[in-house]
Amino acid sequence: MNLKNIYRHEKYMELAIEKAKNGRDSESGGAFGAVIVHNDEIIVEVYNQVAGKNDPTQHAELLAIQEACKKIGKNKLKECILYTSCEPCMMCLGACYWAKFKAIYYGASAEDAKENGYVYSNSYFDMNSDLRRGEFHLIQLMRNEALEVWK
Repeated sequence: MNLKNIYRHEKYMELAIEKAKNGRDSESGGAFGAVIVHNDEIIVEVYNQVAGKNDPTQHAELLAIQEACKKIGKNKLKECILYTSCEPCMMCLGACYWAKFKAIYYGASAEDAKENGYVYSNSYFDMNSDLRRGEFHLIQLMRNEALEVWK
């Protein structure tokens, strides 16, 4: 990967982390953010809305997928890249699988989330993380910056 691509991915990840900070600081949000990009154009940028909507399915990744599909008028996002402040949970990974993202960049890992008090299914950790990350095209980026959101 060349430096131009690395900078571009970092720019979008910074935005996802900023959305996570917005969610953390909002009464209606949660400390997770997501951005979907198509051909270097930001399609959506959101943060977790579980608390504000009293709905456990309102994770940032799910909201981003829903909004992006509406915006582009398709139920597949195979030409898009998802940037998320934390590795997606099982529910979000399922939605990502059906959305068919080209790649998913994440900041904090599932292990980091668990260490910071966020709930992941035990079966999530029973999976082979290398296989999971390979199948879903998960690439970790800017972990330390993502962890700062939870401090």
